Parts: sequence; C-alpha cells; structure tokens
Amino acid sequence: LLPVLALALLGPAAAAEPRWAPALELAEGLAEELWGAGLPGDLPELEPECRSLLAAFAEGSAALTGCLGRRARPVRLCQGCHGHYRRLLAQYGSIARAVGNSSESHNCAKSILTSDRLQIVVTLSEFFNETWEAANCANCLKNNSEGLSNSTEEFLDLFNKSLTCFEQNLQGETIYLTPNNYTEVCKNCNETYTKLNDLYNNLQRMNRQGGESGHSAHLCIDVEDAMNITRKLWSKTFNCSVPCSDTVPVIAVSSFILFLPIVFYLSSFLHSKQKKRILILPKRIQSNASLVNIQEKYS
Repeated sequence: LLPVLALALLGPAAAAEPRWAPALELAEGLAEELWGAGLPGDLPELEPECRSLLAAFAEGSAALTGCLGRRARPVRLCQGCHGHYRRLLAQYGSIARAVGNSSESHNCAKSILTSDRLQIVVTLSEFFNETWEAANCANCLKNNSEGLSNSTEEFLDLFNKSLTCFEQNLQGETIYLTPNNYTEVCKNCNETYTKLNDLYNNLQRMNRQGGESGHSAHLCIDVEDAMNITRKLWSKTFNCSVPCSDTVPVIAVSSFILFLPIVFYLSSFLHSKQKKRILILPKRIQSNASLVNIQEKYS
C-alpha cells in the first residue's frame, strides 16, 4: 500500500525518472517494516481463553444447526436436538459469565458479545432461543431438559405402534388400493389409533390447564406434527373414522334443539287462542247482566 501512495504523491514522473528510485526503495522498506510490526490495522488477537470459548460456541452452533436441519421433516427437533441445545446454552453462558475481577475475563465477554455492531454471537444465540421457544420443546422435555417427559415418551411409543400397524396391514400396496381395500387397516389398527388420539387430547387438555410444564397451551412441535401425520393417514389416506361414543347424547341434544321451534310456535298458538276465549266470555256475561237489569226495571 505504501509504495502505491508514494507513487501517487511523487507523481507520474516517479516511474520514469531514475532519480526517484532511492525514494521508492525507502518507501518499500518502510512498508515492510511497518507490516512486520503488525501495522497498519492488524487487530490484536483474542486471549487463549476467549478464543477457546468462541471456538466452543462456534462448534456448538454448527452442531445444533445441522441437527435442526436434519430433523426438519418429519419434525423431530425436540427429541433429537435437546442435547445440542442444552450444550449451546452452557457454552453461551460461559461466555456471558466471563466477566470477573480480572481484566482478561472482562475483555473476553466484552470482545465476543458486544464489541461490534453485528454482535454475531448474540444474534445466533437469540435465533436458537426463538426457534426453540416457537417449537414449544419445553412441553416435551423434563424440567431439567435432560430428556423427554414420560407423557411424551408414551405418546411417541403409541405413535410408532400405529405406524407399524398401518404398514403391516397395507402389505406394500398403498398406491393402488381403493378406499374399500383399507378395511383391514381400519379394523386392525382402530384400537391403537383410538388410544393415540385420546392421549393427544388429554395432553392438550393438560397443557391448557398448566399441566406438566405450564409453558404454553400448545404441545411441542414433535407431538403436533406426529399427530397431524397420523390423522391424515387415518382419515384421508385410509378413509377410516373412529366411532364416536357420544353419538346418542349428541343425537338427543340435536333433536331437542330442532324440536324447540315447533314447541315454541305451538305454545304461542294455543296461548293466543285461549286468550281470545277469555276476552269473548266477559262480553256475553255483560250482555246477559244488562238484559236482567232491564227486565227488573220494567217489571
């Protein structure tokens, strides 16, 4: 850079005039000395401890990103990536807590987290936290996030049994089968599917009431996606339906509601007719009473 600046300052004649050769050599020598001394603009290196923390966070971010990408479809984020996410939280916490009495610790946290406008480490951490919260993974995990909760494991076990039942009863002919040929699936897998559906509804009810975790009214994305897949297979692909145990009460209530307008209009008709009779009767009595009074007057 310095030789170029020297040529610019000395003008076009610098390259043509041999007398400027010593000046060019001096400029080149000065540039080499400054560059060898770490100038200009060579930023200071991070302390070894800071470099180790940053490298650990970078490796954890890469591992979590890869895990989320591989388990995006079908969704298995919470059950497959909770270990990576927990380790990344610990690595970020190590950087954030590196503010101690020593100047090295203070500079470590400050230089990694807030030394520039972009704040890439903070931005990455916020992205992973927002993704994890949007997936509601806390509702699938134990309180310490070290593993899946008992209810989630029970649901996933029933989910796997349902898929196994579907596969065994289809015998590899799913593409060309008509709905009439799915009767084996509907008959043989009805019990397993009903248990799975009931458990899912119970888990939803528990979360609305602040059950195991109380973090959100929604279940984690793994459970929701698994139930959506199963319901689509059951209702659309296999054209099955679960018999409703509340059919009789539903029919009774529906019939009662439909019968209410008839009862209303009938009662209104009878009430109005009775009212007319009550109004006519006093007129007759009044005319008879008037006739008796006239007869008594002229007798």
